Amino acid sequence: MLQLNNVDVCYGSFKAISDISMSVESGELVVLLGANGAGKSSLFNAISGLIRPSAGQIEFEGQRLSGLKPSGIVSAGVVQCAEGRKLFPQMSVMQNLMMGAYVHRRDKAGNRRHLEEVFELFPILREKSDELASALSGGQQQMVAIGRALMSRPRLLMLDEPSLGLAPLVVRQMFDTIQQINSLGTTVLLAEQNAYAALKIASRAYVMEGGQLVMEGDRETMLNNDEVRKAYIGA
Repeated sequence: MLQLNNVDVCYGSFKAISDISMSVESGELVVLLGANGAGKSSLFNAISGLIRPSAGQIEFEGQRLSGLKPSGIVSAGVVQCAEGRKLFPQMSVMQNLMMGAYVHRRDKAGNRRHLEEVFELFPILREKSDELASALSGGQQQMVAIGRALMSRPRLLMLDEPSLGLAPLVVRQMFDTIQQINSLGTTVLLAEQNAYAALKIASRAYVMEGGQLVMEGDRETMLNNDEVRKAYIGA
């Protein structure tokens, strides 16, 4: 579904990502582990078209993404939910959600149907649909961010650190919801520092360090790997 071949990303003379080759198959939930500064967000931004790779190729369902505008990549079915939520704080929950539907703005019936699906996943958002995004709790803001991404109708949903700054109970609920989104048919690429919670719901995982992929494996392999446990799980 998603294929990266020898991808580099540079900021001036600094190489943030070096020679990344990886894949995500349809229906998978793949986790990208790594500490702050490992290059996870740069990789996501390269896939989303927000930054241009300096080398390599990125393909989605056989289509080259290189050269497409970010809006074109969203239309192709690749949608990123960015780290830090990036909501419009002085807009309502409903307005934020509908911003995600902009690329499908002519399909009003389809947008109403997808909005109902978002409300089924996050019932509290229906109750708070007229409230300002800035008035919500951190967990509720993350629900809006994910809901907005879902309104773009992704076939591949990229979630960048969705558990960041959330209370442990909310984190567990968030990962349950991410697993549900995947089970309903959306392929998920999840960048996370919360390795244990992420691996519990993953199909496979990659580990990034210093802008490079240093390890990969299925869920059980990664959970039982001593290096992964010591570095990311603390066991």
